Amino acid sequence: MAGRTDAGVHATGQVVHVDVVPLSAPSGRIPVSAEGIPDLTRMAGRWNRLLPGDVRVLGARIAPEGFDARFSAIRRHYRYRVSDAPWGVDPLRRNDTLAWNRPLSTDAMNAAAAELLGLHDFAAYCKQRETGTTIRELQRLEWERVDDHLLEVRVSADAFCHSMVRSLVGVLLLVGDGRRSDAWPSKVLESGIRDSAVAPAHGLTLTAVDYPPDTELAARAAQTRNIRTTPS
Repeated sequence: MAGRTDAGVHATGQVVHVDVVPLSAPSGRIPVSAEGIPDLTRMAGRWNRLLPGDVRVLGARIAPEGFDARFSAIRRHYRYRVSDAPWGVDPLRRNDTLAWNRPLSTDAMNAAAAELLGLHDFAAYCKQRETGTTIRELQRLEWERVDDHLLEVRVSADAFCHSMVRSLVGVLLLVGDGRRSDAWPSKVLESGIRDSAVAPAHGLTLTAVDYPPDTELAARAAQTRNIRTTPS
């Protein structure tokens, strides 16, 4: 999988790679066209008949040499939705939108977000693991009011560490409702100490994953596996 999301997080643009048995194997019942080419459109239809109702395969193709859904990615995009309506969330959006009972300022949140962009050690915004790095390049963190009481934040980075987006959102919401200054999130970043302000999972959706040209997939996967450091 391109992104190992937390339980309760949604995805409209998840990418998965799988190894399948060779077509010559007796158990390899993969439909083929008249030309002998695997018919992945029909195969996706079969998968969707077997999958639970909240999971769907939207498309499939034979992966290029060296492709890895996780390590070949160059960028991931997330969206988080929040309602600051005094009555809560539209019932039809309750499963993908967070109810926030205070008015929110997109200007304040965007001013704070701008200070977090770039290559940093995001240890203060990640649930740390014993292995791996918390150094990431945050490329987009932008709030927009898309309706009277509905806000969305678009977040993009070359990669995300565990709970990073939810931690960024949680901290910025406290700025947006006036309980914290717009300088506070950057101070949290510099401290390296994780704050307890983590937004709930259900408002978050993985919307897209970007990959380099096919000829660069293997090199990108090798690069991603290297442990990164911040510029001195």
